[in-house]
Amino acid sequence: MFDPREKIALFIDGANLYAAAKSLGFDIDYRRLLQEFQSKGYLLRAYYYTALAEDQEYSSIRPLIDWLDYNGYTVVTKPTKEFVDSSGRRKIKGNMDIELAVHVMEMVDSIDHLVLFSGDGDFRSLAEAVQRKGRKVTVVSTLSSQPPMIADELRRQADHFIDLASMRDKVGRDPSERSQRQTERPQEENFEDDFEEDEVF
Repeated sequence: MFDPREKIALFIDGANLYAAAKSLGFDIDYRRLLQEFQSKGYLLRAYYYTALAEDQEYSSIRPLIDWLDYNGYTVVTKPTKEFVDSSGRRKIKGNMDIELAVHVMEMVDSIDHLVLFSGDGDFRSLAEAVQRKGRKVTVVSTLSSQPPMIADELRRQADHFIDLASMRDKVGRDPSERSQRQTERPQEENFEDDFEEDEVF
């Protein structure tokens, strides 16, 4: 699946990876995640995408963002948008799909292998475009959750699929190990991310 001579880039949809890991009952250890892919080839870049609520005095995701920024990840953020849906419920939207896709297409000529951490079916066309450039695409998500987090069309398009559940021992840690400072990230799991109603996390 991986060739040690390959230049690899990771593109992590933060909200999607968080939801997938949470559905499997573990947290991601981002230091170990980086080390895992550094051992597979030449890791050129690791991008992490997330939306942030800029108007909050304290964001529970901020310590993670700061840690990632200082420890080998390129963090891409944008402010969340708040709106009221047709039934009067307050919703927070934070979709980073366009930013991720633009960065992939900017990098595609410099890499051999794209690793996408997302199960979002909207990325099927992106995976296909990268493959047309002669690059390999690996998608990391999960089939082990109910419902599965990976969209069937994205899984079919990818050259390789890695179930996050199979990486638990290599990149996971038990949620009970989480320090008190790093609490759950409710703003990410409540994002309206253009999923169908039963897929909103």
